[in-house]
This record gives sequence, structure tokens and C-alpha cells, in this order.
Amino acid sequence: MSNKKYYTDNQLRISKYAKALAHPARVFILEYLATNMEKCCYSGDMAEELPIARSTLSEHLKELKKAELIQGEINPPYIKYCINRTNYEEARQLFSSFFRP
Repeated sequence: MSNKKYYTDNQLRISKYAKALAHPARVFILEYLATNMEKCCYSGDMAEELPIARSTLSEHLKELKKAELIQGEINPPYIKYCINRTNYEEARQLFSSFFRP
């Protein structure tokens, strides 16, 4: 088996971010957090805005966190979520570059 690398680092990062955005609820969550970028938001705040169960919201937050687009801070019994500014900006630049004319 060859150690040949088939995908570039950029291709791998784009696919990671694209997978995280592959559900409209996750797009909503990211937009919600991006518009409140100056402060973190509790998952309960987002649960009031989305017509999904809290457990489903938790799964979507987990996927965004796994892709490192958001970060969470645990203050029992609550978790505050914020945009991971570094990776959010990287994703924005990667997608912008990928879809350039």
C-alpha cells in the first residue's frame, strides 16, 4: 500500500467544515452564534429559537464542536457556546477561495 497523499490539507479542511454545515439546523446555529459573536449563548436560548428537541440540538452542537467551528464552556448545569473565531474565519476563507469565479 502506498503512502501517497491524495487530498490536500485545504481539501480535507473544506470537507470537514462542509460536513458540519450539512444540516440546516447547524447552519442556523452557526448563523445565530455569528450574529451574537460578542457574547456566548446558552443552548437553552437556541432551543427556544429552533423547533427541535433539546437532545437533537445537543447533537447538532456536538457536530459543530467536533468540526471546531464552535466551542463550549461548561458552567454546570449550563453550557455556553461561542464561535471559534479562528476556525470560523478559516472556513470563510476556504469556502470563498473554493467558490471564487
